[in-house]
Amino acid sequence: MELAARWERFWGDAVNRQVARAAVSVAAAGVLVKLIATVKEFTVAGLYGRSDAMDAFLAAALLPALLVNLISESMNQALIPTFIRVREQEGNRSAQQLLSSAMLVVCVLLSVAALILALAAPAVFPLIASSFSPEKMTLARHLFYALLPTVLLAGIASNCTSVLNATGRFALPALAPAIIPLIILVGAPALAVYFGIWAMVIATLAGTLFYAMLTSSMLTARGFCFSLRWHGFNEPTREVARQYCPVLLSGVVASSGLLVDQSMAAMLPAGSVSALVYANRFVSVLVALLAGAVATAVTPHFSELVARRDWLGCRRSANNWIGIMAAVSIPLTVALVLGAEPLIRLTFQHGVFTAEDTSVVTPVLAMYALQIPFFVCSRVYYRVIIALRRTDLIFYCGLINLGLDIALNIVLMHWFGIAGIALATSLWTVATFLFLAYWSRKLLHQHIQHGGTA
Repeated sequence: MELAARWERFWGDAVNRQVARAAVSVAAAGVLVKLIATVKEFTVAGLYGRSDAMDAFLAAALLPALLVNLISESMNQALIPTFIRVREQEGNRSAQQLLSSAMLVVCVLLSVAALILALAAPAVFPLIASSFSPEKMTLARHLFYALLPTVLLAGIASNCTSVLNATGRFALPALAPAIIPLIILVGAPALAVYFGIWAMVIATLAGTLFYAMLTSSMLTARGFCFSLRWHGFNEPTREVARQYCPVLLSGVVASSGLLVDQSMAAMLPAGSVSALVYANRFVSVLVALLAGAVATAVTPHFSELVARRDWLGCRRSANNWIGIMAAVSIPLTVALVLGAEPLIRLTFQHGVFTAEDTSVVTPVLAMYALQIPFFVCSRVYYRVIIALRRTDLIFYCGLINLGLDIALNIVLMHWFGIAGIALATSLWTVATFLFLAYWSRKLLHQHIQHGGTA
């Protein structure tokens, strides 16, 4: 009875309904994008399997993706709470100036980071792909150089999408990433016979370019524009800078963890890197649909609640969304763990992807899937902490995770091979959930008790 009453109160609130509609629209768009991406993965698996060329491409694609997540996504998290405050208090003109300054900084950082990585590639790739043969290592490095333009293009698209969400536009920006797997789906099979693995590079570059163009045009339609212009180090930019540095450092630590997993997987038998990536595709779909949709929808909501100092409302909203996410994600996790083998067999086992490959990837998927409820729920607490502008805690959490990742990988890969790396990821995700839950609840409780400022 009490649960039913809470549910009725939740849906009776107009703001909760608005946030829920936004989350549903993002999730629905995400389903379509992931379906397209999944079909693309099946096609790619049939073309390349767990070949050396595919291992090299995945290793090459890792670093550009990490740079975008590290630099651009960190800026999004630091920018949006301040962008919303400036837009509401000072108007669109001041918000556009803040946006232009932030975009300029992001593009400069992405370009500089890409250049540094290009120069450091001969030293970096032996670290993340230590078991690659000289020929395979050279191929991975050359593929990486060709993929570097995607760093700037994907970063621009990411920033445009984040601002679109802050203006209340969710569905179309969530659909926009589908253009990348669509172009790969069409281009890779058509070009593979002529260019081999380089067909993946050509299609990825084309897809990312169109993605950036599409999101920037959407932003213009919402009254803002993609503009690179510095408007001075004023109070809003200083606030963004203060929040950006800890989030960026946290991203560095998180990226280091991904590189650790990649490099340790490369120490195992050939094809282990591909097995890790193939298994994570399914988990990433559920995580993106659940955590991504809710995090996208609640970020502006939590920022507005904190700006109004509505601490009770913030805590109540967080608790509601944690309950909803747990109720949805736990059954899906159980189904994915129990159905790992038939899922891999039915989806990937064709072409050069054999039954032996299925037996390798299946336990990796099962171990990865265990993280889903903890990751999904932790994203709600994560957004509360971001809205409270305590990004230093995000950095500390990242340091703890990196230490756990290394220690657990060393132990578990010895016992379970490549599946041990996946299990280590799930275990440190549990630690992340506990850390973020503790601090978000503690901070909100302090504000409620003492009436402190945000």
